[in-house]
Amino acid sequence: MAELLASGGTTEMVRAVLDNGADAVYVGAKGWSRRRAQYEMDDDQVLVSAEYARSMGKILRVAFNTLPASREIPLLLAKVEKFTSAGIRDFILTDAGAMRELSLRFPGIQIHASVGCTIINAGDARFYKDAGATQIVAECRMGMEEMRRIREEVGVGIEVLVHATTCYTLLGRCTMSSYTRQESRIDAEGKNHFLGSPNRGGLCYRVCLAEWDRIGENGETEASMLVLPNQAYFLVDDIPALIDIGVDTIKIQGREYSVPLVGRMVRFYRALMDAYTQDRSSFSIDPWKERMAGIVSARDGERREKTEGLISESLTA
Repeated sequence: MAELLASGGTTEMVRAVLDNGADAVYVGAKGWSRRRAQYEMDDDQVLVSAEYARSMGKILRVAFNTLPASREIPLLLAKVEKFTSAGIRDFILTDAGAMRELSLRFPGIQIHASVGCTIINAGDARFYKDAGATQIVAECRMGMEEMRRIREEVGVGIEVLVHATTCYTLLGRCTMSSYTRQESRIDAEGKNHFLGSPNRGGLCYRVCLAEWDRIGENGETEASMLVLPNQAYFLVDDIPALIDIGVDTIKIQGREYSVPLVGRMVRFYRALMDAYTQDRSSFSIDPWKERMAGIVSARDGERREKTEGLISESLTA
C-alpha cells in the first residue's frame, strides 16, 4: 500500500495531517527548506512533532532541500545528528553531496531526493540512488512508464506529488525570484538566508505570475498582461494507476495553506486510496472527481490570495 505523505508547516498542521489519516508528515528545518520561516520549524518544534508522530506509529520527515554552501555543511551535519539522536530517521534533500555525506555518517537513515533534483528519467534516479537516496520524487511531468522503468531497473522508491505546481521551467530550477530580492542575512546559527532564492534559504515570490509585457526588438509592446504558465494541480484520475504500479509515496504539498484546508485534502486522499484498495473491481473515480471540485475551489482561493501578497511584497521591497 502506498504511503500518504502531507505537509506540516506548523505543529498544529502536523497534528491535523496525522489525525486526518496521513501515514507520514514532512516539516522544514528553519532556514533549510524553501519556505518562509513561519512555515518552517525550529529544532524544538521538530522534536515535539516527531514525538507526536511516533506516538501514533507514524513517520516525521525533515526537509533540508535547499542547496548549502560548503561552509554550511557542518551546520547541516550537526542539525541532522541532533535529530537522529532523537530518533528521526527520514530526511528530504536536494544536494547530492549532502546526500552522500549523510548516508555515510548516519547509516540506516532514509533519504528522499527532492522534486528540486529534477529527476526525469531512470538515469537521474540511478545517480541519486548512488548518492545515497533511498527514494526519489518524480518530476511533475514524469509519465507512468518511466516510473515503472525506474522501479524495475533502478530499484529505488518513487514518490509522486498529487497536489503541487508545474513551474513554467522545472521545480527548483527557476532563479527569477532572486532577481527581485538579492538580499542575504546570516542567522544566529550561521546559516545564510538569501531572500528571493528558495534554493538558498529564501522563498519564491511567484513573480512569474505577475502580468508581463512582451517587448519587441524596437521597444514596442507586442502583448500585454501575459502570465507565464505555472499551474497548481490535483491528481485524482491517476491515483488507482499509481497504486497499481507500486508507487511508494503519494505526496500532498501545501505548508502555506490553512490547517483546515490541509486536513480536508488529507481526508480526501485517505478515503480515496482506502476505497480503491479495498474494492478495486467496483471502484469508480467519478464521485471522487465531484468531491474534489470543492477542494480545488478552496485551494485556488487561498493560493490566489497568497500569490498576490508575495508579488506585492517583491515589488515593494
